[in-house]
Amino acid sequence: MNETNETNETNETNETNETNETNETNETNETNEIESKLRASLRILGPRSTAPHTTGTTGTTGTTGTTGTTGGAVGILHKELSYAITGAAIEVHKHLGPGQLESTYERALSKELGYRGIAHRCQVPITAYFKGDAVGEFCVDVIVEDKVILELKSVARVLPVHRSQVLSYLRATRLRLGLLINFHEPVLWRAIKRVVS
Repeated sequence: MNETNETNETNETNETNETNETNETNETNETNEIESKLRASLRILGPRSTAPHTTGTTGTTGTTGTTGTTGGAVGILHKELSYAITGAAIEVHKHLGPGQLESTYERALSKELGYRGIAHRCQVPITAYFKGDAVGEFCVDVIVEDKVILELKSVARVLPVHRSQVLSYLRATRLRLGLLINFHEPVLWRAIKRVVS
């Protein structure tokens, strides 16, 4: 009877050790995956540029960057450019934190995108059409490399109407990817939502 109990205890101990090793391996794999994504993002961003910005009627324009083709993986639209934008937004959030006005985040993000050599325009006027007739105009917060729309928020909670707003902007501009970024969140990467039309 004692041998049976000892065998059962040994089996349970072995199973527990295997489970712990599996969990540790999964955590290590997740950590390695996150680190590799961050490394790739940093490679994309490259060194800071001190390129000047020019201000026109449509807002601020940075210099043309080399990032942002359609990415490398199947199914993720503008993957590399999205990572570069996310890195710039995180840098802004790291310095300003939550609780600022949306316009403050927009100006800071414009500066950071410019430092990184990522072309962008701020407060871009877009004409709304109804059955072929112009019926109004609205402004998109930021358009990056004429590929990605950024809708910046500083709100307690992102609502479905905010996502609808990004979708409307995507339809009007005929772009396919928008990033809805809520700077009010304490951890920014959780507050960046991809919107694809």
